[in-house]
Amino acid sequence: MGYMTIAKQLGVKVTTVGAIIHKWKKHKRTVILPRSGAPYKISPCGVSIIMRTMSNQPRTTREDLVNDLKAGTIVTKKTIGYTQRREGLKSCRAHKVPLLKKAHVQPCLKFANEHLNDSEENWVKVLWLDETKIELVGINSTRRVWSWTKCCL
Repeated sequence: MGYMTIAKQLGVKVTTVGAIIHKWKKHKRTVILPRSGAPYKISPCGVSIIMRTMSNQPRTTREDLVNDLKAGTIVTKKTIGYTQRREGLKSCRAHKVPLLKKAHVQPCLKFANEHLNDSEENWVKVLWLDETKIELVGINSTRRVWSWTKCCL
């Protein structure tokens, strides 16, 4: 008997019959088995919220995302990280940007050249504001960002 004959007898499409026969040949059963593994804790709607937030603000932390999803879902930072990796994101270190750019350096050089011949008493009165305090924890610490695996920041 062909697929078309079986389809006419059962009143279903030929492709449905073909799919069922293919499944029988492969698995030796036609029943739908339960899925393997636990279901995802974050709904597809929650995943889209996470991805939208990450595309708009790559520096968003997992802790911020946990707080965003608070309404109705209880998830941990680890669960958020698993979801981000499943969606194709990876954690990268942000590129370091120099604190003094050319636009900032030029006025300083101009000031220094104008006052090159000033005495030491005048230089003592100058307040230098471009000195940077380095913090290992806080503003100047290494910052992680999320980027897509096949793309550079």
